[in-house]
Amino acid sequence: MIDLYYWGTPNGQKITIALEEMGLEYQIFPINILENDQFQPDFLRISPNNKIPAIVDQNGPGGEPISIFESGAILQYLGRKTGLYYPVNEQERVEVEQWLMWQMGGFGPMLGQNHHFSQFAREKIPYAIDRYVNETRRLYNVLNQQLIGQKFVAGAYSIADMAILPWIMRYEWQQIQLEDYPYVQDYVERMMARPAVQKAMSLKL
Repeated sequence: MIDLYYWGTPNGQKITIALEEMGLEYQIFPINILENDQFQPDFLRISPNNKIPAIVDQNGPGGEPISIFESGAILQYLGRKTGLYYPVNEQERVEVEQWLMWQMGGFGPMLGQNHHFSQFAREKIPYAIDRYVNETRRLYNVLNQQLIGQKFVAGAYSIADMAILPWIMRYEWQQIQLEDYPYVQDYVERMMARPAVQKAMSLKL
């Protein structure tokens, strides 16, 4: 059993996709980030950076519980644990990892800043909005180019795709028209046709 500390953000949805795709048994412990649950001492013992998601695998290495924070680290751990969607072959694994890190270091943080300044900031700052919208468009172009001639970002379906999709699904917040990125648009349709992805993305928290 895996305990998932979760809220329905793109970073949280990455992990529910992985858990569903990998067929792992899990239970959700909601962490309401709108009510600052992420700062509660019990949660900080699991996730010292006070961010969701985090997991506790009750059957970790050696049969002992292990807690993990940071969505990329969780995806890598689950991939190693199950042997699914995270290649053993080094060349293939590097391909997956570089696109996972692309999401963790760029596609997620830059789109998150776009969301903040475009949607939620009390003061609309044109410079900040332009900066992050333009960077968002650049990153969508990178992804669109990568998907030419292949169905998934690293060739075969992987944890990198699980990390990327939830951020695309907020495209309307990002001043993005998906039809401007036809390979990304097709990619979203392929991903959303997967039953496990549908179930994970339908969770309401």
